[in-house]
Amino acid sequence: MAAPLIVSGMSGSGKSTALRALEDAGWYCLDNLPVPLLPRLLEYAGEQAAGDRRLAVAVDARDHQHIAEAAPLLDRLAGRDVPYELLFVDASDETLVRRFKETRRRHPLEVEGNVRDAIGRERALLAPLRAHADHRIETDGLSVHDLKRLVQQRFVGPVDRDLRINLLSFGFRHGLPTEADLVFDVRFLRNPHFVPELRYRTGLDAAVAGHVLGHDNTQAFLAHLLPLLQLLVPLYRDEGKVYLTIAFGCTGGQHRSVAIAERVGRALASEGLAIRVEHRDEPHWSLTPTPET
Repeated sequence: MAAPLIVSGMSGSGKSTALRALEDAGWYCLDNLPVPLLPRLLEYAGEQAAGDRRLAVAVDARDHQHIAEAAPLLDRLAGRDVPYELLFVDASDETLVRRFKETRRRHPLEVEGNVRDAIGRERALLAPLRAHADHRIETDGLSVHDLKRLVQQRFVGPVDRDLRINLLSFGFRHGLPTEADLVFDVRFLRNPHFVPELRYRTGLDAAVAGHVLGHDNTQAFLAHLLPLLQLLVPLYRDEGKVYLTIAFGCTGGQHRSVAIAERVGRALASEGLAIRVEHRDEPHWSLTPTPET
């Protein structure tokens, strides 16, 4: 196993975001480890066979009873050739004060509501760790997504950031899909349900798809929809979104929504996007006439 990474830094600086970025890249991550447990964990990691997954562990002022022991402890481990790297995440006092005010979270060392004093005490406690750091990241001016990208670039290398797009057809009569990020109502399109030879087929059938897609209204809709999605997908990706669910709904989820989802799926897949098409209400499809009673 490659050398473990110890993540430390000021409260509010983005340590948790840094740790989540590594976790998203496949690392084993432990948050808020008590300092006395650190030597055995690092020794254990050093005993393991080399592998692709690395270990990251966060230690910080939340363990205020032991954090002062961390720097001397790391010195002793280095003297015994126990491998590790130390990342210190930091920000200016002004930035930290502003973040605590915005989030309304309590600083772990805060007494009587004085955030600035708590930051000063924490900075003094963590100064030896900061001096030991192999890597430092100052997060002033960085968004959560900027920090995540920076951590992954520095410690992981190229990361698969492709947005996974799930195209979902559904029927309004069976309820809205709660997982959808975008919902398009396509009940304005021609309904094959009223064509006897198409009623008991689905949008997967070429004749049904041709009936839906061949109409001028459908072509006009797609002419506006596809450029809109081409605009939105990179914006969602840049904001760090990993999954995007786009739902198309018709009355029963059998004809129009299915045909549109399949058509949009082919268009987006042709641009190299990771696409999955799902027809939620397939169990409700009516494929044979209901016997008269």
